[in-house]
Amino acid sequence: MAPVAMRLAAQSLSDAQPVPFWLEDPGKPGALPALTGTEKCDLLVVGGGYSGLWTALLAKERDPASDVVLIEGREVGWAASGRNGGFCAASLTHGFGNGLARWPGELPKLEELGERNLDAIEEAVARYSLDCDFERTGEIDVATEPYQVEELAEVYAEIDRLGLADGLELLDQDAVRAEVDSPTFLGGLFDRRGVAMLNPAKLAWGLKRACLDLGVRIFENTPGLELVSVGAGMGVRTPYGRVVARRVALGTNVFPSLVKRVRAYTVPVYDYALMTEPLSPEQLASVGWKNRQGLGDCANQFHYFRITADNRILWGGYDAIYPFGGKLNADMDHRPETYLKLAEHFFRCFPQLEGLRFSHAWGGAIDTCSRFSAFFGTAYQGKVAYAAGFTGLGVGATRFGGDVMLDLLAGERTERTDLEMVRSKPLPFPPEPVAWAGIGITKWSMARADENGGRRNLWLKVMDRVGLGFDS
Repeated sequence: MAPVAMRLAAQSLSDAQPVPFWLEDPGKPGALPALTGTEKCDLLVVGGGYSGLWTALLAKERDPASDVVLIEGREVGWAASGRNGGFCAASLTHGFGNGLARWPGELPKLEELGERNLDAIEEAVARYSLDCDFERTGEIDVATEPYQVEELAEVYAEIDRLGLADGLELLDQDAVRAEVDSPTFLGGLFDRRGVAMLNPAKLAWGLKRACLDLGVRIFENTPGLELVSVGAGMGVRTPYGRVVARRVALGTNVFPSLVKRVRAYTVPVYDYALMTEPLSPEQLASVGWKNRQGLGDCANQFHYFRITADNRILWGGYDAIYPFGGKLNADMDHRPETYLKLAEHFFRCFPQLEGLRFSHAWGGAIDTCSRFSAFFGTAYQGKVAYAAGFTGLGVGATRFGGDVMLDLLAGERTERTDLEMVRSKPLPFPPEPVAWAGIGITKWSMARADENGGRRNLWLKVMDRVGLGFDS
């Protein structure tokens, strides 16, 4: 980073509060009491992020008479569900390319199910009056290097060949800059309907209220500590009591699964984001962005960015930090060296916004798996179901995951449970120190590919071939 650019980036961060912007909201609901004693129910949902909230809501929609309990270790939405960029995508496979590489035969079905899932989320936002700034404005994948322009054209051609290009538009440099103006943009692929922008914390809080209104019993500051068989059902021990349930759905994602054999399939990575102060009318005019879509660049180490309801810009991504041993550590929620890097990248993308300042800077852990998209399963003779591995694209896909878990717990064969994606598992990550070394080499190789026209070295080609990956 050049000294002048570093100084300007540092100055822009001088007032940034080290807290997630979304969670610092005066409308945040108060915490519900912790569970004490013994509770009994039909379905216990463990985890108060999107995965658990959608599962509880869908369970009550399927059977309003069922007794559903949800326990959350801290407060609803405090972890990844309240810290993300607010991109709610239709894709269930972490993008078309990943889906095509892994499930080419069923990709049209996966795309259809993903579209239906996003439609259902939009319908739920309206039906339950979820005040979450939902805007189905789409997303543009932007090319910032010449080779990425060619890659986007190839991707579009393949999507079109499969008959899945409805709503997609390939943009040249003038067209993409007419949407959002950056001198770094060389082209883009605009998905006009497949992504919505929203306020992630407000979505979680709205789902919490909707669950309560339907009769879900929610206990906060109640971590699940141990999972055991209890007669024909299951029991989960908590700090001040326990829950006995006929069935259990685990939506704990990045946190260690109560089914220990599942833990090897995911690792935590820390992702970071900045939020600007609101743009003035002049600043907003200088970048355009009248259609308010989300954007992401096409590098391996990519940035994602969007405009908020009050005309701030969220700018996140690039660094993905894996802690040795896969241990979660609250100290890693903040990383000033990454904030500085992100700020410098921001002003490289939008030099016309020089002088704009960041109001918030934060990070948090997400779970990733070796296939970059969710996996599912059951344990304890089908009395427990789990979904995990959403790899940062869980705002929308967790609702689909909730439906899958409920299908599995009911023992039902559905169009979801018939999917190879649902029936198969990713490759597990190796134990330490092999995982640390392998992830480190992969990150280095991805950075080199970004610097060398996208050319993947032998290590990445081997990882691609065996299905092991690490997403930035």
